[in-house]
Amino acid sequence: MSKQEKEPLFSAKNRKYLTGPFSANNPVIVQILGICSALAVTVQLKPAIVMALSVTVVTAFANLVMSLLRNGVPARIRIIVQLVVIAALVILVDQVLKAYVYEVSKQLSVYVGLIITNCIVMGRVEAFALANKPWPALLDGIGNGLGYGLILIVVAFFRELFGSGSLMGYRIVPESWYEAGYANCGLMLFPPMALILVGCIIWVHRSRNKDLQEK
Repeated sequence: MSKQEKEPLFSAKNRKYLTGPFSANNPVIVQILGICSALAVTVQLKPAIVMALSVTVVTAFANLVMSLLRNGVPARIRIIVQLVVIAALVILVDQVLKAYVYEVSKQLSVYVGLIITNCIVMGRVEAFALANKPWPALLDGIGNGLGYGLILIVVAFFRELFGSGSLMGYRIVPESWYEAGYANCGLMLFPPMALILVGCIIWVHRSRNKDLQEK
């Protein structure tokens, strides 16, 4: 039995695949991927959480399936196979959302289907899953999905709180504040504010991680 086969399931190397995308190699704020959905689904916290979980499921299982198939798929048709696998997973996720969280599914509208074109999903399959064994590929998919979702949730938290005075649909800002003159920031509900918030997160992240700054 080789050294690699004896490696623990949650060795330091495998844990890095899972936790690295949370900060040091985050797909949104480091690799600058998946920005479009950050603009579209972060007006409220609930849709952002659902989208985050959906992308995590698709990324994790797309990585796992393509890693299992990596030695049996001819290079000339690998992109087609990847698209078929990802599309099948997205359809399954979409049907589950319609069955169990229909109202949120309506809010997300076409954006669930557009997970098929999410560059994070395709990028991890192409860059990692096709070159690694199933378990590391699964961890990498989960980590990148959660890393992406973390940014969505942070952005949605501030947009809903300051734009609507609520979180998860529940009123947070007390009525007495409005009576005293407080007003929600309507600008938070417009897509450009999501981009500005993502930019602020990138700025804070890079200011704390000097190795990510351009020389």
